[in-house]
Amino acid sequence: MDLLYTFYGDDFTGSTDVLEQLGSNGVPAVLFLGPPSSAHLAAFSNVQAIGIAGDSRSRSPEWMSAHLPAIFRTLKQFGAPMTHYKVCSTFDSSPTHGSIGRAIEIGAEIFSPAFVPIVVGAPHLRRYVAFGNLFAAGPDGVVQRIDRHPMSRHPVTPMHEADLRLHLAAQSQTKVGLVDIPMLKSGAASEAVASLVASEYRAILFDTVDAQTQAAVGEILWSQARQRPVFSAGSSGLTAALISAWSALDMLTEPPPPETLPPVKPLLVVSGSCSEKTQRQLRYALAHGYCGIPLDPVALLDRNGHAHTAALQAAAKAIAAGKNTVLYTALGPTEATAHGAELGAALGSLLRELLAQSATSPAPVRRVMLCGGDTSSHAVQQLGLYALTWAANLQPGCPLCRAHADSELDGLELVLKGGQVGTDNFFDVVRG
Repeated sequence: MDLLYTFYGDDFTGSTDVLEQLGSNGVPAVLFLGPPSSAHLAAFSNVQAIGIAGDSRSRSPEWMSAHLPAIFRTLKQFGAPMTHYKVCSTFDSSPTHGSIGRAIEIGAEIFSPAFVPIVVGAPHLRRYVAFGNLFAAGPDGVVQRIDRHPMSRHPVTPMHEADLRLHLAAQSQTKVGLVDIPMLKSGAASEAVASLVASEYRAILFDTVDAQTQAAVGEILWSQARQRPVFSAGSSGLTAALISAWSALDMLTEPPPPETLPPVKPLLVVSGSCSEKTQRQLRYALAHGYCGIPLDPVALLDRNGHAHTAALQAAAKAIAAGKNTVLYTALGPTEATAHGAELGAALGSLLRELLAQSATSPAPVRRVMLCGGDTSSHAVQQLGLYALTWAANLQPGCPLCRAHADSELDGLELVLKGGQVGTDNFFDVVRG
């Protein structure tokens, strides 16, 4: 089966968002958690899309320069018409952390595209780009410009600029053009692209506010990809735009039925998120019978210390009693200095130990949810999994996935929840 699409996700939660778009729309796909071995690749010979999940969202430009070229070359070898550097739909990044501008530069060097399309608007997630400015729904459902949204207070990569061209200008010298709403709706977008490329714009941002503009973007991108392989950057809105184009060309098969997923108990949730939306979900769960175990994020970094041992014992006791269990490092915004890679790895280590203990419990854990984009990326890497596949949709941007591993964790049901995703009762939705 010919590949249509390859992608690298700058965090694991966002990577599963792409899996949701592909799997639920009839595009067989696999998400590897690192460059795949030949044996693991052979196990998924029937797919049309291959992804590699990463953690560049929390990394420095120097780290990107050292690691992304090899990953991009791996993707290039697959020979797909479209390669996508997948970022969060809130586009949070900075010159020092998760620089999307630097990733675009590296991708352009490796793939040598005519230009790099940038598609960030994702209407299915209530993210919109209008005249180059990013808008997103907040925890209360009200759509705000991103510099007035809670993401403007992100502890590592606060979004202080809504014009994405200006935001990228702080990260890269790449000249970024814009194809706006009137161009897309007038049918003049292809001519606008050609004009921008002729004017030496090496990246082009596309407005996306609704199904019509998304479809127009998808048509342009796929037309470009059929002429010359494309390297692109953007959210899962880019994936949705491509799916629209493939659907219009009758390229998609009937999507498989989602797996039948019976309710589970206990559900195990591990949260490193400090978003206001996750705070609402945690408070809902704690008010509805979940066993809550607060974690000191700084103390937890000592994996042989009291905090780790105490959390492990408390959680193991709750799980053995069949209680839905939530371990969390914060209830909303925090001034804690432990975050990202170190905290994620500590949470992943704790989770792996809990799953090992649970395997012999009267009520073993079969379904796990990790909350927090940065921390989830690093936590999952502690579990020894090699791939994820889509199992079922739950809520937009947050599917239930099936884990693939050369260990007892093969078949684990896993949900990776970004901080800005899900309704207040989302934990119950995951539990079933």
